[in-house]
Amino acid sequence: MKKLLNLCAKLVFTAVALFAGTFTIYFFNLDMKLLAMLEPYMDKIYDLRERHPKV
Repeated sequence: MKKLLNLCAKLVFTAVALFAGTFTIYFFNLDMKLLAMLEPYMDKIYDLRERHPKV
């Protein structure tokens, strides 16, 4: 019984920690801030693509 309660406590703690992490990322808009920092590097890679314009 003690092992089952310990397992349930770990599951609840993990769920709360994951929720807190995703809520923090959402609240402070950290995903868009990270993408804004990476955008210049992604643009350089994107600009290297060979293009065949179709008229």
